[in-house]
Amino acid sequence: MGALAMLAFALYKARLLVSGFKKFIMQGNLLNLAVAFVIGTAFAALVKALVVDFFTPIIGIFGNQATFGNLYFSVGHSRFFYGNFIDVTITFFVTALAIYFIVVAPALRVQARRASKIAVDPTTKLCPECLSEIPIGARRCSYCTSVLVDPSVGG
Repeated sequence: MGALAMLAFALYKARLLVSGFKKFIMQGNLLNLAVAFVIGTAFAALVKALVVDFFTPIIGIFGNQATFGNLYFSVGHSRFFYGNFIDVTITFFVTALAIYFIVVAPALRVQARRASKIAVDPTTKLCPECLSEIPIGARRCSYCTSVLVDPSVGG
């Protein structure tokens, strides 16, 4: 009977682990991250295609080179393809610009708009004796125990 009880307990613990893992997987943050990863991957492919098929040929017009991917130099029997590095660098900068103007700049504008609308009322004040931060409605300092004068009571 002891082995059967241990098996039942192990199955109970396994069920708890699986349900905890299922709860973790179904959290909003993890799902949002998965969706963002998929969209980011598609966006990276889109930007790479834009750079390789559009920007590189335009830049290549000035250098008489249609694509940078084939540019290389040789040292001994080794080839160093620096053209691919140029393509990837352009892709990085175009991606960074797109992310900034599509995501970061609008988010900063929204934050600034929200911050300007929120007027924060002070919740604390400084004790005139010990300069400790105390609640705004306090009549006595909790640090130095000095009696605070209420400005609305004239003296």
